[in-house]
Parts: sequence; C-alpha cells; structure tokens
Amino acid sequence: MKLLHVIRSLDARGGGPQEGLRQIVLEMERVGWGSEVASLDRPAELEAVGWPVPTTGLGPARGGYGLAPGAARWLRENARRFDAVVVHGLWQFHGLATWKALAGQDTPYFVFPHGMLDPWFRRAYPLKHLKKWLYWPWAEYRVLRDATNVLFTCEQERVLARESFWLYRAQEAVAGFGIEPPRTDERADRQAFLGAFPALRDRRLLLYLSRIHPKKGCDLLVKAFAATAAEHDLHLVMAGPDDARWSPALRESALALGVAERITWTGMLTGGAKWGAYHACEAFILPSHQENFGIVVAEAMALKRPVLISDQVNIFREVQAADAGLVAPDTLEGTIGLIRRWVGIDQDARSAMGERAADCFRQHFHIQASAARLRTIISEGIVRHRSRARAA
Repeated sequence: MKLLHVIRSLDARGGGPQEGLRQIVLEMERVGWGSEVASLDRPAELEAVGWPVPTTGLGPARGGYGLAPGAARWLRENARRFDAVVVHGLWQFHGLATWKALAGQDTPYFVFPHGMLDPWFRRAYPLKHLKKWLYWPWAEYRVLRDATNVLFTCEQERVLARESFWLYRAQEAVAGFGIEPPRTDERADRQAFLGAFPALRDRRLLLYLSRIHPKKGCDLLVKAFAATAAEHDLHLVMAGPDDARWSPALRESALALGVAERITWTGMLTGGAKWGAYHACEAFILPSHQENFGIVVAEAMALKRPVLISDQVNIFREVQAADAGLVAPDTLEGTIGLIRRWVGIDQDARSAMGERAADCFRQHFHIQASAARLRTIISEGIVRHRSRARAA
C-alpha cells in the first residue's frame, strides 16, 4: 500500500499538522505502507526540511490561499502511483486541487480537517468566517462531500465540525491521532535546555510550549500567572515561535503586571532543548481557546508531565477521565484556577499524576494505535471506492 499525503506546507512552524504528518508517515513506513508528501512549498524550500519520505514541492503558491496552478495537474498525472491520497487541512488550495484532480478517478482521497471546522473560528473571526462562506459552497463543501472519508482526531472534533456551516455533507470517521513516544536522553536534554537558559536552574518551572498566538490563550496565561504570583514560587517558561508577532505586547503586559522577571521567553525550541524543557518543568500548561488535538499535550504526558489544559483542548475528556492533569474553562478565572489547584497539590500527588499521564498517553495517544485505526479506515475506504467505480 502506498499513500500520498497533501498539505499546504511542511514548514515546522505550522505546528501540529506538520508534526502529526511526520509521525504518521514514519509509523506507516514501519509497517510497510509507503508514503510520499506533496506540498505547496517551492521545491527549493523543501531541500532543508529533511523529511523521512520523498517530498514534492508544487509551488510557488500565491497569496494566503496558496494558489498553485500546476498542483492539480501534477496530482492528476501522479495519482495512479498511489492507492489513496490523504489531504491535511482545509481552506487552502491544496484541498481544492486534490478534488479537481481526483474527481471521477480511480484513486480515492481522504481529508483530515485538523480542527479547521471548529466553530470557535466563526466566533473569534466573524469577518473571516463570512469570507469562508463565499467559497464554501464551491470549494470546501465539495472537497468534504466527495471525500471517501473525512477523518477526525477525536469524537469531540467530529461533533464540533457539524456546527460551523449548515451546508455540510461528509462520510465521517474518527481515526484518532497520536505520536511516537519521544526518544530522549533526560540528563543530556535537560542540560541542553538549562545550558541555554542557565537562570532557570533550580527553579520550579511551569511550561507553555506552542505557538505564541491569540487562540492559544497566551494572554490569559500571563494574566493568570500574575494574579497568582504571590501564592507560589513558580517560574513560567513561554516557548514557541511568534509568527503573529504578539510576544512584545505580552511582555509589556507582564512588565505592567510585575511578573516580567518570572517569565522566560525562549522562542522556538527544537531537538534536545525542546525535550529538556519538558523534563525540567513540573507541569505543562495550555489554556487554549481552540485545540483540535494538542500534540504538545501528548508529548508532555508521554514524558510523565501532568497537563493543565482548558476544556477547549479536544482531548480534555481523556485527560480528565484518567486524572492525568487538570481541566478548566478557557477564561481568566479558569486559568487562575488551574494554577491555584496545581500549587495546592503536594509532591507525592504530583508524581502520581505524572504516572497517570504516561498511562493515558499509552492508552489513547500512542502513534501505533492511531495509525492502525487509520490503516483500517483507508483500506475499507479503498474497497468501497473501487466497488462504486465498478458499479458505475
């Protein structure tokens, strides 16, 4: 079996979908399913990506939508080399190009929305939502309608996806999502992180590691940390890329609130320094307003770190049921409550929660389990697609 994965970009700064795709192709390769990836990046941009499977750049892509006129032609000409195509993400040209290329063809395609149908976006960005309505009927609606399956990472995402647009038709399937447990040398990686930020040695660290972006609730976290600062001796680490250029305003807020010296902004962490940040913290925190899955949450749990998350992180039910962390609303009061509740837990209880976090990861979010579900869905979908094609 050989799959083609199609995504807007392989730039690692894109966050979860890119890392999730990398994990999927590695696991598929391990069990003998071949993979290639096509993106709308320029071919030259992929030279430094270092992906473990062949990649093809279909760019240059124009504008925020990523219009790449040659993409559909390449997909049409190469589709027969693959048993199926998997589209990752919505609202950009790569999905429409796949639909145009494969309509009426022998090769079925599947779509992973990666949370991009969540109604939060409608509430948070009403003008953008109106713009989406302009091309929903002739683009995204058709892409989803004609997909062999639309794949969701959890039941919560599937339920929420139905709320954004009244014109919605899809053959839904919950495939799950997962990651390979991080291969990390705790001592060496901790040293890599603390060597880069020596002032953090011997500090009690609360770690935020994700994009610095309004949907992640970074402003809530800074304000909540300031509101509880007198109650604890924690130090907050804010790690992640800032493509939105929001961190200067957040730093000014921290300064005005009197906690600037207790917050460290690391920028994007990679390699050993990234894993070392997890090892060095006592808990991971993500008060996001919208999080389809939260690979960073799974990474923290895999490394036995309790997670303090909002109830807008779609895997919060699994975390809550396993007592693998703390959950609260994505409000200032909720985020304050997360920190206060964490501070009130004694060391033995924190350690026990970390063990339960690791158990929760193994049960729900290990890549082997989710990839096995995905293989089953794709295999059954291919059979259905071919049966319909023969009947036609």
